[in-house]
Amino acid sequence: MKIICTKSDLLKSSNIALRAVPVRSTMPILECILIDVSDNGIKFTTNDMELGIDTCVNGQVIETGIVAVDAKLFSEIIRKLPDSDVTVSSDENYNITILCDKSKFVLSGNSGEDFPFLPAVEKDECISISQFTLRQVIQQTIFSIASNENNKVMTGELFEISGNNFRVISLDGHRISIRRVELKESYENKKVIVPGKTLSEICKILTGEMDDNVSIFIARNHVVFELTDTTVVSRLIEGEYFNVDQMISNDYETKVKIKKQLLTDCIDRATLFVREGDKKPIIIDIQDGRLNLNIDSPFGAMDENIDIEKEGKDLMIGFNPRFMMDALKVIDDEYVTLYFTNPKSPCYIRDEDKNYTYLILPVNFIR
Repeated sequence: MKIICTKSDLLKSSNIALRAVPVRSTMPILECILIDVSDNGIKFTTNDMELGIDTCVNGQVIETGIVAVDAKLFSEIIRKLPDSDVTVSSDENYNITILCDKSKFVLSGNSGEDFPFLPAVEKDECISISQFTLRQVIQQTIFSIASNENNKVMTGELFEISGNNFRVISLDGHRISIRRVELKESYENKKVIVPGKTLSEICKILTGEMDDNVSIFIARNHVVFELTDTTVVSRLIEGEYFNVDQMISNDYETKVKIKKQLLTDCIDRATLFVREGDKKPIIIDIQDGRLNLNIDSPFGAMDENIDIEKEGKDLMIGFNPRFMMDALKVIDDEYVTLYFTNPKSPCYIRDEDKNYTYLILPVNFIR
């Protein structure tokens, strides 16, 4: 095997491939990048048995072949090379030579035949969505997935397709995030749970361009994301997702419309008195045309008023400031509308068309 590529092309492709390399594995071969050079071109493959990535590499094929090399070491070497053309070759003993200007590296590789190839997934209906939109809906919901694996279903996001409606839902027991977009075409109804890790890595690979599309194929146990030069294959999470629609209420006793940036900045200032792991809530007191935000902690106190438009009853309620900030930061609207029922019931942040809905459970507090 022998190829010639620019450093930037090699680095770009190896960085993409690294996203499916496990930190530690009982199978050392999984910690490798598979370099597959054929007459069709150059391809890097990685696979941690849950998430797999194929990505094409721009370059010149001198000799075909297939070899596996330690992913992190290979990527680090490429990153530290001069900005010039790089020649990568292997011999019959799977030794890999990297040449760039006056630099030469020799790595011990492995037979490419020992590498577990990505699963073959049946590609029936192709769901097309822009990279910009997909990255946006993931970023606007992924912060609400559960970090622990006590309930596996909560570590992923529900992808729900109904006609031309695409909903992404996440929850962690304290909050729910829902984002809805309209697709250009209608598709067969589907519900699958995609691992949060997969979506986090997909977000980093997507260019975010409106004109670039992603093709999504959903099979029984896997989901495939096809980008221009990269294919990502992931296992789905098995199980039944929560019936979120039953948890959401349209009833409210208090409705508040407020300038988003004012509320965000105010909560951000309040978090100066909250340390990592501290469960101290912010207290929101809604009266007439103002919202008073108050926090009192061992490090200090803050009290601030914001002008609002209010409908309904006065209310005093407590929240985890981080949960409120996470939702506000991903909303693009100039004004946001908050809906409350009572101090023990969730707060909803949503727009009139329900393109986004954020549910946040309140926190008990003592005045």
